[in-house]
Amino acid sequence: MMNIKKTRRDVHGVLLLDKPQGMTSNDALQKVKRIFNAKKAGHTGALDPLATGMLPICFGEATKFSQYLLDSDKRYRVIAKLGERTDTSDADGQVICTKPVNVTQTQIDEALSHFRGDILQVPTMFSALKYQGKPLYEYARQGIVIEREARPISVYENQFIQYDFAKQELTLEIHCSKGTYIRTIIDNLGELLGCGAHVIYLRRLQVSNYPVDKMISLDELQNISEKEPLLMPVDSPLQASRKVVLSESQGKDILLGRTVTVESSVPVETLVRIYQEQQFIGAGSQLFNKLSPKRLISIS
Repeated sequence: MMNIKKTRRDVHGVLLLDKPQGMTSNDALQKVKRIFNAKKAGHTGALDPLATGMLPICFGEATKFSQYLLDSDKRYRVIAKLGERTDTSDADGQVICTKPVNVTQTQIDEALSHFRGDILQVPTMFSALKYQGKPLYEYARQGIVIEREARPISVYENQFIQYDFAKQELTLEIHCSKGTYIRTIIDNLGELLGCGAHVIYLRRLQVSNYPVDKMISLDELQNISEKEPLLMPVDSPLQASRKVVLSESQGKDILLGRTVTVESSVPVETLVRIYQEQQFIGAGSQLFNKLSPKRLISIS
């Protein structure tokens, strides 16, 4: 008996998934893709299995603009366990050092000040960053340590929420730039406090300016019959970029890959979202009054 392959659907937009704990981001992506029976989907910035929270899933034409979400700011709620350092800097790793905890509120406040603003961060070995084509975590699992360069990151906010002296658990809310490893901040903070620390809870509260109340869990998603209204628009990954509206003829030129002249002028090269009258047609790059296409949607 022949197996009939299920026909996948064209789905376009962005779903704000509330990723559950204990699941990889790719597993969550595949589940959502099956639920929508979608032809094409991708996530924008992996969350560790331990972490929960906002994981934007891009479908169809929206996948062309997923990079702009990878580059966007993120906000997290994290709980750190003081007194124990692990090899992965989170609760999924092995404890490699245990020390007594004797910290005061003043010491915590002073230590946190070192993790605000523009700083340099050495990525953890347990990360998906590539070295010679392989993610660093593969080397780490073999006990191999690769020299990593410190990378510039920005911590716009590192807010103290509470410290439970009995449990030795510190809760923070962190708003940061792309490429920031919260586990590394916590590990470095623990070393600065002299007691070690690791992440026991991590929740991504927000990506870019996406509304928190639009997040949906896998269980909720499976129980909703009309799923399309849950999707954010295809242009939403570019919501932080300036909007440029073109005439029908200018839009046709852009869709043919041509540079057009627009009324406004900007002194530095700027990413913009382009509309042909009312229809979103893609992302462009504007310098002075010249607008060139970067990524365009397929117009059927």
